[in-house]
Amino acid sequence: MAFEFTDKNTKELIETGQPVVIDFWAEWCGPCRRVAPIIEELAGEYEGKVLIGKCDIEDAVDTANEFDICTIPTIVYIRDGEVKDRQVGSASKADIKARIEKLMA
Repeated sequence: MAFEFTDKNTKELIETGQPVVIDFWAEWCGPCRRVAPIIEELAGEYEGKVLIGKCDIEDAVDTANEFDICTIPTIVYIRDGEVKDRQVGSASKADIKARIEKLMA
């Protein structure tokens, strides 16, 4: 199950040193709803290796602003506390998975 990133927990989770993938989304966003099941699947596949989750931009405004989220969906790939990659717009499972593998390398 995909983790829920909030204004209260995001910084702490990133500081654990584990690779992190955050899908910034909103309920009303059609492309976000298409990406959501992919994020859920990948969260299960990479459980214990990569922390994968979702961040609702309407509930976590400070976090969205910190990552300069202007368009959704935006997926941010973080390793060692640094943003290593950013993917804007809808994406396929294969593309997201390839970016996760690169993040883990």
